[in-house]
Amino acid sequence: MKTIQIRTSERVELIDITSTVQAYVSEKGTLNGIIIIYVPHTTCGITINEHADPDVVRDIKMQLGKLAPENAGYHHYEGNSDSHVKSSLIGASETVIISNSQLLLGTWQGIFLCDFDGPRTRNVHLKIMAD
Repeated sequence: MKTIQIRTSERVELIDITSTVQAYVSEKGTLNGIIIIYVPHTTCGITINEHADPDVVRDIKMQLGKLAPENAGYHHYEGNSDSHVKSSLIGASETVIISNSQLLLGTWQGIFLCDFDGPRTRNVHLKIMAD
């Protein structure tokens, strides 16, 4: 397993970590298997979506803001309840197939760390299970 640290710079930010995940697969020399990408934070998530057009990220952030607005009368005392809701909607992990030492992603797909309560330094755990 490898843990990478990602520093975010905004309260709500999606960071493309595809190349970092692929570099780990290449470094390990894994030919075939799966990789689990997991974030151990209750106000973060991991998602796979289009990484070719930055407007997709902008639209995701906008829609999540509508679904869970920052100040909506939540009861959680820390003032970041919207971040917890967004994290639950996105989820804390993704699993990607590795085939011929490459992440088996669609042409436009990328892997994103989603921080909903930044800026912070976040840990992302990568675990490969090989054939």
